[in-house]
This record gives sequence, structure tokens and C-alpha cells, in this order.
Amino acid sequence: MTLDNIRALVESDFQATNQMILDRLKSDVVLVDQVGHYIVAAGGKRLRPMLVLLAAKSMGYTGTDHSKLAAVIELIHTSTLLHDDVVDESSMRRGRETANELFGNQASVLVGDFLYSRSFQMMVEVDNMKVLNILADTTNEVAAGEVLQLMNINDPKVSEESYYQVIKRKTAILFAAATQLGAVLCDASDDIEQGLREYGLQLGIAFQLIDDALDYASDADDMGKNVGDDLAEGKPTLPLIYALAQSDESDQALIRKAIEQGGLDDLDEILSVVKATNAIEYTYQAAEKAVERAINALVPLPDSEYKTALIELAKLSLARNS
Repeated sequence: MTLDNIRALVESDFQATNQMILDRLKSDVVLVDQVGHYIVAAGGKRLRPMLVLLAAKSMGYTGTDHSKLAAVIELIHTSTLLHDDVVDESSMRRGRETANELFGNQASVLVGDFLYSRSFQMMVEVDNMKVLNILADTTNEVAAGEVLQLMNINDPKVSEESYYQVIKRKTAILFAAATQLGAVLCDASDDIEQGLREYGLQLGIAFQLIDDALDYASDADDMGKNVGDDLAEGKPTLPLIYALAQSDESDQALIRKAIEQGGLDDLDEILSVVKATNAIEYTYQAAEKAVERAINALVPLPDSEYKTALIELAKLSLARNS
């Protein structure tokens, strides 16, 4: 099953979600329209909103609020991208200039705030207190994860445990909210709701692990961003953390210097160390374990084509190159 096959299962709902996103981007402030449409038009797989739709359909949902919550999840995600690119001083995303590169940091931050607040307007319309609680807690955790990651930058002493705390809070928790919301809309049992949440969490962990591995194993054309961006920012991700732990004293000194100072002066040497220590393979193995946990979490769900699609989506996450 391909990603296109999976999307086809919820195509009409997916189109409704996309239209809702475009409609809610509208503002009488011209710059909001320009920046909002620019980053949304950049594309992406819309994986997070698709998770809301698939999770709801897996429980037989027949209403329309799942499309609205899918749009909410995507707007929250988009707002974090705008803020991330400013914090990381990124100039390229999905193969083209970032919004901050084109419109400036101030516009990117403020439009990101607009999208956050727009998403909360939309979630209120669903009129479900549990939905509000989940999304309020999620956005708070995402923000805390961003701060935690900022604290880890240029710190070569960051442990694997600390790294996982960052990716759970910064990335995986929004995946978890997406799938949990699908269950909540259907008043699913606690074991199914928690199973779907755990599925999303583990899928999000796998997604970030692969993303971090690709920063050292891919190229700019595949990734749509600059290779070695994490290293340039002095960001200790799992491949670098593992390589540091497994390398000899001279290579450890090289990696520590790269993390502490940032930049790409020693990129080729660092890539050689990462390769020699099998750090990419180690990161992929960690992602495979997360995918296995994700699939196992779906056991309580009744069998359906949507459950099968969730399983296949988890497997596909391991094969991505962008």
C-alpha cells in the first residue's frame, strides 16, 4: 500500500480539510494572507491531518468534525514550522526559501501566532471539552519541547534520554494528539483511545528519528533542506550522540567541537565518524522499534481498511527519504 493508496481512503475528507485550511487562512491583513498561503502552499504530505481522518474512520465516524480537527492539527504544525525556522535561522524548507528568509523574522513569528490563535478558534467550534483539553495540553508541551531543544543546542553532554524527551514533546506529541482526537470524536473505549494515542506517539518518534538520520545520510535534493543543518546549528541528535559515545578520543573531541561551535567546517570528517560508528543504522533500528510499538498499539482496534492503512503508514515511515 502506497501513501497515495492510503490517502485515497479518505480523499473527500482530505480535500475538505485542505479547503478548510485555505478558508481559515483568509485575513483582511494582507501580510497574513501572503505568509500563511506561502507556507501552506509549500506542500508536505499533510501526514498529521491524515492521521486524524484515518483514526476517526477506523472507528466508524460519520460526522464532519474530524475534517475540522485535521485542519486544526495542520495549522498548529504550520505555526510551529514558522517559529522553528526563525529560531533555527533556516533558509530552506521543502526545497524552497523559508518564510522568514522571504518575509523576515518578524512577519514569520507574528503569522505563526495568528495560525495558533486561528486553530484555537476552530477547535472551540467543535464544542468538546476533552478535545480542548487535549489540544491545549499538546500545544503547551510542544512549546516546552522547543525550549528544551534550545537548551540542548551546543551541549555535547546531551544524553539519549534527553534527546528522546525533546522529540516526544516537540514532534511526537502532535502525532499522538492527532490519532487520539479521532478516537475522542467517536467516544471510543479507553483502551482504543489510549491505543490510538500510543500509535501516534510512537509513529511521531519514528518520524523524527528518520528525519534526524536523513540529515546525515541524505542530500539537499532529497531532503528539501541543507544537509548538515542539525550539525550547523550545534544540535545534538541521535546519530551524533551515538557516534560520540562510540568513537575514539580524537573523534570525540572533533564531535564535541562541532556541537559546541556549530558550523560545517568539519562536516566531511563528522560524516565519516558517523558512518564508521554505524550511527545511522543505530538510529534506523531505533525507528524500527518505535514502528513496531506503534503497530502493536493498534491491537484493540477492530479490523478495517483504515486500521490496515494505519499499519501500512507506520511501515512507510521507515522508507521515506524526505
